Amino acid sequence: MAFASTMGMLTISACALRPSAAAAGAYLFQHSVSSSLIYSCSSPVLQRRVTSVMAKVDHARAPVGSMVAMPPSHPTYDIKAVIALALAEDAGDRGDVTSLVTVPPEMKVDAYFIAKEDGVIAGLALAEMIFDQVDPSLKVEWSVSDGTCIHKGMQLGKVYGCACNIVIAERVALNFMQRMSGIATLTKAMAEAAHPACILETRKTAPGLRLVDKWAVLIGGGKNHRMGLFDMVMIKDNHISISGGVANAIKAVDSYFEQNNLKMPVEIETRTLEEVEEVLDYANQNKTSLTRIMLDNMVIPLPNGDVDVTMLEEAVKMVDGRFETEASGNVSLDSVKKIGETGVTYISSGALTHSVKALDISLKIDTNLALRVAKRTHRA
Repeated sequence: MAFASTMGMLTISACALRPSAAAAGAYLFQHSVSSSLIYSCSSPVLQRRVTSVMAKVDHARAPVGSMVAMPPSHPTYDIKAVIALALAEDAGDRGDVTSLVTVPPEMKVDAYFIAKEDGVIAGLALAEMIFDQVDPSLKVEWSVSDGTCIHKGMQLGKVYGCACNIVIAERVALNFMQRMSGIATLTKAMAEAAHPACILETRKTAPGLRLVDKWAVLIGGGKNHRMGLFDMVMIKDNHISISGGVANAIKAVDSYFEQNNLKMPVEIETRTLEEVEEVLDYANQNKTSLTRIMLDNMVIPLPNGDVDVTMLEEAVKMVDGRFETEASGNVSLDSVKKIGETGVTYISSGALTHSVKALDISLKIDTNLALRVAKRTHRA
């Protein structure tokens, strides 16, 4: 490992943060959101935080692990407030009553992150933000980076400092790490199978955790679809029905863009080859802002578990590179390779985020006993 184990050695020192039990929940929330410097994902502050171990921002350390992907940009999303809500949810109005009665307030310990299954690790930078938000004196060291393939039983890093504050932050940090790692693991598998097509997630994310989920997709080697309703015109089936057809919908977008001198990506969903043809006919006759055509549910599932991509292949040939293409519907780890071989530009999968299986990771102080138990239950 990249660091020496000092498990079991306890030092006595006053903990940096030890709010009273009655005020712990309110303290954690107020401490997290009262700062004059809030880490919205698009801010240079957060970028410095996740890329430089030397940066000092709001009296907080930057993550030690080298990042393979910056968090996606969002004009209003506030990672620090999301962390604060998660901590306040856990602390309630009394704080960690178990640690209050069992952990000496001055005790310091080392705790070690251990993988309980194989996968792709993600969320290290976010976990470090969480520990820092609970107690800036806690020190986190990683032996891996976000995006690294990890194996069952592997020691990933350690956090050391005030025992009670490590335990307070533990579950929130692990919850984020496990969810992000599960997303990154599936994304990596699908991205490799989809090549040369690029794999995308969708807006089917956990409410309030969209940026976190999409960050995990980037770490896993995928690319982000639109972040929300604000950063891309995406004409879907209901818009088309209201507009009276695909050509009318695109015409409305083009007219609005011209009148308001607006530019952003424009995608339209097509469900039949006739709709694809109608879109192409419109584009041949008009100057258009259209950038991508979604080919929705053109992958047909077969009774034997395979898929028929004939319709998708025909649609891709019809577009012939004039626009980006995106396959959507019936995308799985089993089908994505065949879909990627059709020549489609992108493949989007809601399953990356809406059906995520968390990757099992633990944080242990007594690593010897933890590994014995894990081996007994075949998790190490």
